[in-house]
Amino acid sequence: MSHTLGARQAQKLRTRQALLDAGLRLLEHQSLSSLGLREITREVGVAPAGFYRHFRDMSDLGVALVEESFGSLRAMVRVIRDGRARSDEVIDGTVDVIAAYVRDHRAHFRFIARERNGGVREVREAIAGELTLFAEELAIDLAGQPESEGWNAEDVRMLADLYVDHMVMTATAFLDVPAAPSPEAAAAERAIARTARRQMRLIHLGRSHWLDDGRGGAA
Repeated sequence: MSHTLGARQAQKLRTRQALLDAGLRLLEHQSLSSLGLREITREVGVAPAGFYRHFRDMSDLGVALVEESFGSLRAMVRVIRDGRARSDEVIDGTVDVIAAYVRDHRAHFRFIARERNGGVREVREAIAGELTLFAEELAIDLAGQPESEGWNAEDVRMLADLYVDHMVMTATAFLDVPAAPSPEAAAAERAIARTARRQMRLIHLGRSHWLDDGRGGAA
C-alpha cells in the first residue's frame, strides 16, 4: 500500500511540475493574464479538470512560478554572502551569479520581469514579497558588517533596497543579451558586467562615507 501511495504521490508531483514547465514555456511570449488554462493542460496532455488537483487557478500557478524562479537565485546569492569575502569579491561574485542565473534560467527571469508590473495582482504581490525578503535578508547581513557601525536600521534597509534594485536592473540588462552564443553576445555580457561592478563599487564607496558629514540617518 505504501509503495502504491508513494508512486501516486510521485506521479502527482511530476504532473504538477509538467504544468509549471508548460506554463513557463507558454509565458515566454505572452503575459499570464492572457494565458488560458486549456492552453496549459493541452500542452501537458491532461484534462482541464486535472489542473485543479494542483492549483486553485491561474494566479496560483503564477505564484508557484514566482517561488520557483526566486528560490535558486536567493540560495546562490546567500552562498556568496556567507563566504565572508572582501567587498570586491562579493561584488564580482554577485554579478557573476546574476549573469549565470539569467543565462541558465532565462524563461524564469523573463516571466518575473514581465509580471512584476503585470495584470495579475497575486503574482505582482508575490514578486514584491520575494524582493522584500531579499532585502530583509541582505539588511541583516549589512547590519552586522563593520562598515555599518553607527548606521540606523532605516538607513541599512535603504542600502539593502538599493542593492536589490540594482540586482534587478542588472538582471534585466543581461536578459536583453541574445540567448544564442556569439562573440557579440559575449561582448555585450562583459560590458554589462563591467558596468554593474562599477555601479556596485560606487554604492559601496558611498556607503563607506555615509556618516562622514554627520547627516547620515537624517530625514
